[in-house]
Formats: sequence, C-alpha cells, structure tokens
Amino acid sequence: MNKRRTGMAAESRAYVYLSEKGVRIVERNFRNRHGEIDIIGYHGGYLVFFEVKYRSSNRSGSPEAAVNFYKQRQICQVASFYRCLHKVSLNMPIRYDVVAIEGTEIRWYQNAFEHIG
Repeated sequence: MNKRRTGMAAESRAYVYLSEKGVRIVERNFRNRHGEIDIIGYHGGYLVFFEVKYRSSNRSGSPEAAVNFYKQRQICQVASFYRCLHKVSLNMPIRYDVVAIEGTEIRWYQNAFEHIG
C-alpha cells in the first residue's frame, strides 16, 4: 500500500473514532497553499483542528512526535485561513488536537499544542 493510501486509511479510521467520541466533523482534508488540516470539527464547545499521524510501529518514533514545531506552525496558518474564509467568530474557542495511530492503537491528544501566530 502506498503512503497516500495508508494516510487516507488512517484518516478514515480517525474520522470514525472521533465521530464515535462525539465530534461533529464539518470538513476533511482542508487545504490551501500553506498546507492541509486533516479533520475539522466541533467538540465540547470548541472548533477543533485535528492532525492525524500514523505509524505502523514506533521504529521511526511515535506518530505524535512527528507533529513538531514546524508542522504545528503550518497547521496554525491553515487554521487561521479557514477561520477567516468561513467567518468564524473571534469569540469561538479553538483547539488543536492530534490523533496518533500506531498499528491498531489510537491515541487522541486534546489541546495538543497552542496557536502559533
């Protein structure tokens, strides 16, 4: 299976998992010239931007470790564009979450990082 298909399969697993946990998903694979946000949804009164990372094992590090400062900054740039494009109120609380999938295990890190401006 190629990397793109593997990534899409992981995002689909995360979508189902998050839906079952009560997330109201409004968008998948939102992208602009700065990058992409895997899943966008509402949970617990927050607009949440989800990054999904998959690793078949931890040989090359954990999936959550791959969401480094540069990736976080990129996600924040795309999220800011999304908020502007969709006229999301500045009063709407937002959150950045990471869904790490390692083999068959799924770990959801809520409020995984702060907005980087």
